[in-house]
Amino acid sequence: MTTQAPALAPAAVSRPRTARRARRLPAPALVSAVVLAAVAALTLLAPLISPYGPLEGDLAARLQPIGSPGHLLGTDGQGRDVLTRLLHGARPSLLAGLLPVVFAAAVGIVLGLVAALGHPRVHTLVMRSLDVLYAFPAVLLAIAIAAALGSGISNAIIALAVILVPPVARVTESEAMRIKSADFMAAAQVSGAGRVSIALRQVLPNVAPGVVVYATALVGLSIVYAAGLSYLGLGVSPPTAEWGVMVSEMQQYLFTAPSLLLVPAVAILVVSVAFNVLGDGLRDFFNVRTDAS
Repeated sequence: MTTQAPALAPAAVSRPRTARRARRLPAPALVSAVVLAAVAALTLLAPLISPYGPLEGDLAARLQPIGSPGHLLGTDGQGRDVLTRLLHGARPSLLAGLLPVVFAAAVGIVLGLVAALGHPRVHTLVMRSLDVLYAFPAVLLAIAIAAALGSGISNAIIALAVILVPPVARVTESEAMRIKSADFMAAAQVSGAGRVSIALRQVLPNVAPGVVVYATALVGLSIVYAAGLSYLGLGVSPPTAEWGVMVSEMQQYLFTAPSLLLVPAVAILVVSVAFNVLGDGLRDFFNVRTDAS
């Protein structure tokens, strides 16, 4: 599966993109925002509200089904409370989803602006270099980088950041190239503004909405990738609570206690879908059009 960057274009290029008529997020996006806010709150409050310790187990109470007394979501193969591990596992799962996108956005925006506003040879060099990364499927490349660096959440974040830089850079470059022909860009150049000033004061504010929309959707994908790396033993290592680790540990009980396997899997699904729906809502809010390629 290769991460593809859709061509994003503003519905109408104008200097003051902040001067818009009042808009509201679509209802599905608002619901997603509420879900994500609730997940974030539960993650922060996990040490206070979780009924047990994330590593606290009772072999006499192992594999308790969902709804068991004292264990709302049951227990795993070592008698650890699944709800507790789900709450504590949200933090590394969300960090492994958010941080790679933040790092990739920071690097991708710079590369995209340099490619779009620099010399044509610079544009060719930057974009062709990014194409080298596109030659490899994103998942396989992330696995290869994580395997080379070793297991651990830090290395997983680095691996995911590397594979997410090219699509963010392409979105930025595509937006900036469209904006280059706008009247306010010509006026800025005539006024004697330097390239750095034009990039920061004219281009970046117009590029930002499209990048934010795309990056929001990438968070959901990054969470799935991070869980996959942990599942393969290349991300967070057991016994640390993390959703991918929980899926890996529960798979051996697929036929004896299948409902327990669904708990972390559903958590990954809900959060990743929520980020995608929120990204769609932000696309409508910022009036950014996605062109099918």
